[in-house]
Amino acid sequence: MTATDEQTTHPVSDLGWSLGVLLRAYEHAMTTAVEAVPHGFRGFLVLREVVRGAHPSQAALAASLGIDRTVMTYLIDDLEQAGLVERRVAEVDRRQRRVHPTPDADALLAELEHRMAVAEDAVFGALDPADRATVGRLLRRAACEYRETGDPCTTVEHALGR
Repeated sequence: MTATDEQTTHPVSDLGWSLGVLLRAYEHAMTTAVEAVPHGFRGFLVLREVVRGAHPSQAALAASLGIDRTVMTYLIDDLEQAGLVERRVAEVDRRQRRVHPTPDADALLAELEHRMAVAEDAVFGALDPADRATVGRLLRRAACEYRETGDPCTTVEHALGR
């Protein structure tokens, strides 16, 4: 199918339909890829941030991911019960807790990131690498400039590790 045929069959105005199809496919692929982690994709994001060690406290971790502090408590509880993280008293302020990865977390995270890359390849396989990079850049820019509540740009950039 040529680009002209594609535009005739699927007009540009079908952006909502395209995003909906891709979002459902992406959500299904990612849910399957990270099913080994408590709380699925959200648990994966928390685990990845913990392994990177970028946050001085559990509260800072919650804020960076845009997760309510109460919900974060339950997420950390379940990740701790699964043997992936542990809470320790923060060195700077003993009233705070810092979340640390266990040795099992590193290996699991590497496996999950590989599974996610395979899942993304399945969802976006119709695009060549240059087009995928362009789509990713454009969506990131649109997300960062859209401001309904809070700062989605910061949340996205933290989630992507940038």
